[in-house]
Amino acid sequence: MATSNVLNWKKEKVGSIELSPEVFAVEVKTEVLHEVVKWQLASRRSGTHMTKTRGLVSGGGKKPFKQKGTGNARQGSSRSPLMPGGAKLFGPVPRSYAYSLPKKIRRLALKMALTHLSKSGKLFIVENIKSEGKTSEFAKRMNSFGLQKAFLIDSDADQVVTRASRNLPKYKYSGVDGINVYDLLKYDAAVITKDAVAKIVERCQAE
Repeated sequence: MATSNVLNWKKEKVGSIELSPEVFAVEVKTEVLHEVVKWQLASRRSGTHMTKTRGLVSGGGKKPFKQKGTGNARQGSSRSPLMPGGAKLFGPVPRSYAYSLPKKIRRLALKMALTHLSKSGKLFIVENIKSEGKTSEFAKRMNSFGLQKAFLIDSDADQVVTRASRNLPKYKYSGVDGINVYDLLKYDAAVITKDAVAKIVERCQAE
């Protein structure tokens, strides 16, 4: 079983913790990570795009010109898809891009993402994540820790820390319930509290 150092915010070692090899030392497969990231991004799409059919375009009640004698093709409405300013044929309609993915695949990808960070030296275990509630103070602490872009994971999200970090686009703070593959791979590093490690292992091993 691998052991990792527990750090304070001065990046000094204050203890150690054992990391479960079933979660933090699995074989990393890029195709699995890619599939889960693709699934996450598809689920986030709003799918509200739409064009107007001839039943939705305003006007067009009157025949644009007489049936015969003009030399033009006959038209019954100026809102026909064949006319300028008319409707759109076979245009996009509101839909959901979400699709299902087996829970086993999602949990496996989460383990792989954590393993990738651990092997790359981008996974840091800290005593706790606390804040005074000030954005400037929180940003200064992150910079002093040597992180320009990080995903911070607590056992349970704290309102004060959430308030301090929400205006910093390069940092994301969440409880264990919000941990996901996309954010683990998007940011340069992951900072996990000592108490959150056990909850992450429990989540990854849940049936």
